[in-house]
Amino acid sequence: MRIDLITKVFGASAAEDFFEKLPPGAKSLEAYTALLHSYARSKMTDKAERLFERMKDANLSMNVLVYNEMMTLYMSVGELDKVPTIAEELKRQNVSPDLFTYNLRISAAAASMDLEGFERILDEMSKDPNSNYGWALYRNLAAIYVDAGQLVGSTNSMVETEAKISQREWITFDFLVFLHTGLGSRERVKDIWKSLQMTSQRMTSRNYICVLSSYLMCGELKDAGEIVDQWQRSKAPEFDISACNRLFDALLRAGFTETADSFRELMLQKSCILTSRASVGE
Repeated sequence: MRIDLITKVFGASAAEDFFEKLPPGAKSLEAYTALLHSYARSKMTDKAERLFERMKDANLSMNVLVYNEMMTLYMSVGELDKVPTIAEELKRQNVSPDLFTYNLRISAAAASMDLEGFERILDEMSKDPNSNYGWALYRNLAAIYVDAGQLVGSTNSMVETEAKISQREWITFDFLVFLHTGLGSRERVKDIWKSLQMTSQRMTSRNYICVLSSYLMCGELKDAGEIVDQWQRSKAPEFDISACNRLFDALLRAGFTETADSFRELMLQKSCILTSRASVGE
């Protein structure tokens, strides 16, 4: 706690000084992890990597939080190719991943347009013995997201002049929505969506599909309807009925027939007719 507070008030360097002056017995896994978090938050990649190696040399029994910190750091600085490396090391050390681990890995794969890697991670989730309903919902949402075709064509990772946020970061926000949906944190989903609307970044059909599918999977039809209304009122991009059709198809292919039917009824209320090319069990 002191390392975290020192970081917030005086910065990571002061936290480092405090840590180094601790007696050997006080340099626990928790203290190391707190300093690692300090470096990660400050995007001090070199120092974080050196500390990570130091932790391994100290034969500490590292938990999933340590690996999540490293993956979060690499995501924040755009070094997406290093995320799978950390994930592989986590496996070698027989550390059980958590839902946030999968969120980071999926976000990195999506931002890299690595759809093969994306699907491989979803398959790992399905075989994870620690998987629960929340994980299954998250996995299904992510699969529907890919099946709806929203990642393909999202290759522009450049920051728009007025935006201050890249497409890569926006994909991460999309999966953060899915993460909280899987955890049942519906209010957090609403908070994230409100935050995104407050940015100057122009919304895309992918963003609307993301939050719309989350509300549909949660059975929040009123909120889903409001998203459709917002999308229809948006000036750029124009309302994309083809994206809605892809989402409808993806729901059917995934076997969520009741959700798909609710979506079709909702769209009919909005004077939009969905046409499906998918068949259940296809």
